[in-house]
Amino acid sequence: MFDFSIGELMVVMVVALVVIGPERLPKVARTLGHLYGRAQRYVNSVKSDIERDMAVEEYRQLQQKIQEEAASVHAAVGQTAQTVSQQMQEINRVIAEQPAEIKPPAELPKS
Repeated sequence: MFDFSIGELMVVMVVALVVIGPERLPKVARTLGHLYGRAQRYVNSVKSDIERDMAVEEYRQLQQKIQEEAASVHAAVGQTAQTVSQQMQEINRVIAEQPAEIKPPAELPKS
């Protein structure tokens, strides 16, 4: 996040020691540590919320895709059923139009 070298960090620490003073420096350091910890927790919380929202959106897209596929399969099955029904009607019509003398043979004689 921040790019500090050891030398720069030492200069900041010396300036803080001079400005704040040795008796208040531990309390200020502890307060800064707590604030830094809170900031990290807040950032992690925001990251997890964003990841959760992205996962929910991915699930919604997946659900929509599955529903579209299910509708496609339903339509295909319906079309197939309609085709089969039409063919059965055609077969029944052809059978009904056969002359009476052409009937399927009865049972074959037993030998």
